[in-house]
Amino acid sequence: MPPTPLAISEEVRDAIERGAPVLALESTIFTHGLPRPRNIAVAREAEDLVRSLRVVPATIGVVDGRPTVGLSPDEIERLATTDGVMKASLRDLPLAMAKGLSAGTTVAATAFLADRAGIRVFSTGGLGGVHRGAQQTFDESADLPTLAALPLVLVSAGVKSILDIPLTLERLETLSLAVVGYRTTDYPGFYISDSGYDLDFSVDSPGEIARVVEARDSLGISSALLVANPVGAERELPRELHDDVLTRALDEAHRLGVSGHDTTPFLLDFVQRETGGRSLDVNVDVYRGNVELGARIAAALSTTPLSPAG
Repeated sequence: MPPTPLAISEEVRDAIERGAPVLALESTIFTHGLPRPRNIAVAREAEDLVRSLRVVPATIGVVDGRPTVGLSPDEIERLATTDGVMKASLRDLPLAMAKGLSAGTTVAATAFLADRAGIRVFSTGGLGGVHRGAQQTFDESADLPTLAALPLVLVSAGVKSILDIPLTLERLETLSLAVVGYRTTDYPGFYISDSGYDLDFSVDSPGEIARVVEARDSLGISSALLVANPVGAERELPRELHDDVLTRALDEAHRLGVSGHDTTPFLLDFVQRETGGRSLDVNVDVYRGNVELGARIAAALSTTPLSPAG
């Protein structure tokens, strides 16, 4: 492995070098996405779930300016409980490093660091995308162009329905980012299992995903494979509630003139408040399902399975 500014835990480094399965996990879900103390519980549960499937979890974040792949339990707790931890996308990593800051890493930053460390699979909750009104604002998540240049597998539940889903799907096509549904051709909308938009392809097993990855790699294609894994229909937000709250959230944002980087947190806070916290429950269910599937994909791609004691 070439010299790197990354701090890679001994467990993760050993697994990568042996070809054992490793799953990358982001840190913004517990630094910015969930309230305390639920955030720490979810982070720990995710790692425990990955280990139960004989896969090594690699939670990624920045600690005192050092990008870290494989955060320790103490580092996870510190990032999850410290006020003022920054939210770092890819462009922010050099600034966090130079200033010695700690940060939760977004999908873009986590994907970049995972790839630098040699990890092939990454699970998150929702993917960033094209924002509503982007025809005028050009507001698009850095997740998309970043993933277009990284040969990973990313498991998510699609993009949140507060974003412009059809425009996001168009951008994914333009960026040559392949999207497959897991056992479905319905593209999910994070809180709901079917956004109303269709995908061309579905895959039925982690093994089939591994075969797609092997074919991609044999062609030298360097973009990510996006696996859309919908939340179970029994756990999604009820459709009428979802549609009503989303409409009111968008109307309220327009009325108050909310724009730019304030839009997403405003809309998510509105949805959480108006659903009585049910959207947070869906968030956790989504993440749990994606972590499990990601671990199974990592195992299918590995050359050296972990022993039961591993």
